[in-house]
Amino acid sequence: MDYETLLKQRRAIRDFQDREVPLSVVEEILRETCLAPTASNRQPCKFIVVRDRERMRRLSDVSRRTLLADLDRNPDSPLKAYEAYLRDDGVNVFYNAPCLVFILGPDDVRSLDVDCGLTAAYFMFAATARGLGTCWIGLGAHLKDRMVLAELGVPEGCRIVAPLILGYPTAVPPASERHAPEIVRVL
Repeated sequence: MDYETLLKQRRAIRDFQDREVPLSVVEEILRETCLAPTASNRQPCKFIVVRDRERMRRLSDVSRRTLLADLDRNPDSPLKAYEAYLRDDGVNVFYNAPCLVFILGPDDVRSLDVDCGLTAAYFMFAATARGLGTCWIGLGAHLKDRMVLAELGVPEGCRIVAPLILGYPTAVPPASERHAPEIVRVL
């Protein structure tokens, strides 16, 4: 797949075939993902791969409960837009994907959000090049319970930045309208 095609094919996928992604393919994607640039070449990103759908369902429920508790404490939160969705017990924030990859890293790395963001982009492109679909699930990053994090294997002092679902898409939606670059000024 050439670069332009790759850019145009990468979409947020939320509907997947009932087909497992082989672990060897996930590992290939992660190897390519580690080519992403990071500040000072620190390479702080770590990965947790979840392939157990029942565990993903439980993680979805924990995430929903945490988000709803946050919303109850702060009714003016931007989460208000997701309230009805989050209160639906049938909702799986991970869209029943066959694979979930958490990108995380040490809290004390000041560039962690940017480093993980670039790493997530490389992950998405590596997956797209293999005919796989991904979606960054921001709602899935709200796992705060230390027991849940320990069960996942999140090291002490680390936090989840990018939860990415991965699988074979049932369909690839058309590209949404994109605006031209807004060049503020050329000096």
